[in-house]
Amino acid sequence: MDEVIGIINDLKQKKFKPVYFLMGEEPYYIDRLSDYIENAILTEEERGFNQMVLYGRDVTVEDIISNAKRYPMMAEYQVIIVKEAQDLSRTIENLLSYVENPQPTTILVFAYKYKSLDKRKSLAKSIQKKGLLFESKKLYDNQVGGWISRVLKGKGYTIEPKAAEMLVEFLGTDLNKINNELEKLQIILPVGTTITAIHIEENIGFSKDFNVFELRKAIGNKSILQSYKIADHFAQNKKEYPMVVTTGLVFSFFVQLLQYHGLKDKSSGNVSKMLGIKPFFVPDYVTAAKNFPMKKVSGIVSTLRDIDSKSKGVGANQMHESDLLKEMLIKIFN
Repeated sequence: MDEVIGIINDLKQKKFKPVYFLMGEEPYYIDRLSDYIENAILTEEERGFNQMVLYGRDVTVEDIISNAKRYPMMAEYQVIIVKEAQDLSRTIENLLSYVENPQPTTILVFAYKYKSLDKRKSLAKSIQKKGLLFESKKLYDNQVGGWISRVLKGKGYTIEPKAAEMLVEFLGTDLNKINNELEKLQIILPVGTTITAIHIEENIGFSKDFNVFELRKAIGNKSILQSYKIADHFAQNKKEYPMVVTTGLVFSFFVQLLQYHGLKDKSSGNVSKMLGIKPFFVPDYVTAAKNFPMKKVSGIVSTLRDIDSKSKGVGANQMHESDLLKEMLIKIFN
């Protein structure tokens, strides 16, 4: 994120590169940077003659080079943005000759999503030397909550840890999808609001009481009745709560609990760091560790591997998801 801010600051100061190659598995920052260049470099009057948006599936690398070599009309620069540039992956190395001698009055931008150039090859090295090569890497699950907090803080909002984790649970690590939901909340809620689980439930539709985090908490507390209530809700809403996701998250909880048991330093800060969780969730692990000794946790981890295989259809083709959920809880609490 700091790198993105640095790139935008340079653009604001008109420190332009002749070639911007934006690549990587996470499309969010690629979209943000290419959108910024599209909307902020040229004035509205200049764009008519000097800005061009191309799509990788419709052009060749040679077409792009031909356009890039043109001179701007009544403007200092022309801007060419190639969206979905990954469709040119088979011939993208043909760009090398242009990158080695780029047109100084052209700002050429490639939005190369879900793929990356081989940094050992000449094209990537040349872009790093003559232009800007930016790689947008996918965030890990445990990094997305922090990203949500930083984005909201920059817009004058805060968010409760549970609310952030609910967004990650239901939307995964797709930053564009998460950002769309955050923008909806910003329209509804005034600046300065602390976004809570209730705001998420009321405005986005995720239940604050029936989600995997509440299931894991109920299991950790050995709240058997509540665990079965949540499991029953999941069974009745299979599309929103896929069995494979539920078993995967419960499995990761017990793997982390096994790690917790093995820690010598069980201070909140160290547990948070070693388990990759927010300090807000540390008490859940402290409670669960009291209810599930290390030997028991080892057995549960082994059992959950078997349940996870069954949820994927291995050796349990005829088992209903609700039966699998019950079997999971029976074996955990047995």
